[in-house]
Amino acid sequence: MDIVERTELTVVGYAVRTTNAGEMDPARATLPALWQRAGAPGAFAHVPGRIDENLYAVLTDYESDHNGAYTQIVGICVRTVPRLPEGMVAVRVPAAKSLRLEARGPMPQALIEAWQQVWQHTESGGQPSRAFTTDLEVHHPEGADLYVAV
Repeated sequence: MDIVERTELTVVGYAVRTTNAGEMDPARATLPALWQRAGAPGAFAHVPGRIDENLYAVLTDYESDHNGAYTQIVGICVRTVPRLPEGMVAVRVPAAKSLRLEARGPMPQALIEAWQQVWQHTESGGQPSRAFTTDLEVHHPEGADLYVAV
């Protein structure tokens, strides 16, 4: 884990409210459907101003810590917020000091393992401690980079 200064960006995409406990139960999990929708061919073709071909996952509106509810938005990074297509939201991801982790290898297992490292860091009282404000995943051809606000 490296500590970096992540720059501000804007993401347009689809959102769900969930919990980590809920995601462990296949009958209640909402993230697989969210990712399927966002990853569908042409899902963002009608959104102007896209800056790259990556998918972004924003984790925000934390109720408390990693045990509470949070909102996840999966979408694309844009230069400016366009008129939003129905069903989409826009979120400004503020610049933040973040722990940066790389998830490489078969997905989603590599991503799950990276988040397990984050949870272990949190539960062990690792420093710097998590802020539980806005976290970011950047998904690209090599894997994913996690930026966890501290």
